[in-house]
Amino acid sequence: MQMTRFKPLFNLVAINKELIRTVAVSSTAVKPDANLKSWREIPGPSSLPVIGQMLHFMPGGSLEGIEGVDGTMKLFDLYGPIVRFDSMLGKEPMVLLKDPESCEYILRSENWMPIRPGFMSLKYYRTEYKRSKGHTVHATGLVTDQGDVWKEFRSTVNPVMLQPKTIKLYATVLDEVAQDMIKRMKANRDEKNMITKDFDKEMNLWALESIGTVALGCRLNCFDPKLPADSPEWQLIQCVHDLFVIANELDFKPSFWRWFATPTFKKAMKLYEHHEDLTKHFIKKGKEQLKNKSDQEKGVLGKLLEINEEVAHIMASDMLFAGVDTAANTVTATLYLLAKNPDKQAKLREEIMSKSEKRPYLRACVKESLRVMPVVSGNIRKTTKEFDILGYKIPKDMQVVFAHRDMSLLEENFPRAREYIPERWITTKDDPLYYGNANPFAHQPFGFGVRSCIGRRIAELEMDTFIARLIENFQVEWFGPPPTIHQASLNYIKGPYNFIFKDVK
Repeated sequence: MQMTRFKPLFNLVAINKELIRTVAVSSTAVKPDANLKSWREIPGPSSLPVIGQMLHFMPGGSLEGIEGVDGTMKLFDLYGPIVRFDSMLGKEPMVLLKDPESCEYILRSENWMPIRPGFMSLKYYRTEYKRSKGHTVHATGLVTDQGDVWKEFRSTVNPVMLQPKTIKLYATVLDEVAQDMIKRMKANRDEKNMITKDFDKEMNLWALESIGTVALGCRLNCFDPKLPADSPEWQLIQCVHDLFVIANELDFKPSFWRWFATPTFKKAMKLYEHHEDLTKHFIKKGKEQLKNKSDQEKGVLGKLLEINEEVAHIMASDMLFAGVDTAANTVTATLYLLAKNPDKQAKLREEIMSKSEKRPYLRACVKESLRVMPVVSGNIRKTTKEFDILGYKIPKDMQVVFAHRDMSLLEENFPRAREYIPERWITTKDDPLYYGNANPFAHQPFGFGVRSCIGRRIAELEMDTFIARLIENFQVEWFGPPPTIHQASLNYIKGPYNFIFKDVK
């Protein structure tokens, strides 16, 4: 989910704002001082050989229980806007950053092929593990490739994934999916207008049908009421969820798998293999239906097959991996926030019922939910050069984590930061709430630059379409305490899901 560009400088006010921001970056992030401190002097938990700072996170440690969604905010409260983490059990050292000007400086200064680490277990599966099984591997995909291999892959898929005119071709079929899901939700409500059984899986089912339709160019028929519990569709939903959870243990926490095959590592390899087998099943299904499709009706798979078969298969697989839990949790967050803010919901419904082609408030509602309850907490880079940040020298090849969720919830960046105010995205520039008053690098739900999320436009269309149909048909309410958020590779919204879906009269 990631792509930001310089905004056009239409007037003197905007020019001044950009100049001020540039000066701020130069003054706060870049310290051309011979007395710069080493990155090892950055504040952070004390460290021991081999195990690093793990002792602090163990039972009885000073940071026990800090791994929740607000954990990084607590770290910043303790140590300041930049926090050091040493190498732990083979996991590389990293720097956690909460200063938007410093984030901007690094992201804008990186070379033209920045390195975005993450999901090393997936990369291992698609390279070492598959080679051990006799497979030849060229590319592993946008999530895990770097350098020239990544550049060639991205250049191949960009025209299919990012052109607005191409994305618009999916609008009709995504609306059909949304309307079919509304029918399913109405049928699944109980006498209290609640969906009490597996609401999260229902949202995942919608997300899979939506992204599958775009990726493969055919309906997966996920909404079949007779769909068996062990069907490939349900298996894929569970497999994707399990992979994100297990990847959090292997890729984002210290782990012995870098030295030997732990039980968790072996389980991950089996899950990746299972996911690949499932996607092959759906790709075969998509290929069979391609024979009767026109060029306009073809999904991403069909379009890419005409260019590069290997790229087509990897891209379709990655869409079925990255596009399910992310979209489902973002929609759930948006529904919760609209339910808790009935005035915003009424305003959105009025816009939708007007049948206007342009729906800026709808887009603003989703943007605001991504700010208040983002599905991803931040972004990461491995520096390709040396940086001088906040008085410290950050060396080349250092992993830097940009804590966008935390920055998005700070009053200094967004006034009334904890409140759900979609208007901040569409109000005038003289309004104190106007989003443009914040440094744009305080909020980056889709990442930045060439490594931004390639599925952004598709995800936005998919979510906007479904939310519009939901609010058109239901008055959404919520009772009881707020949902809990479980932080793994993604921020998962956990039940009980106390939604009430009343018919709009």
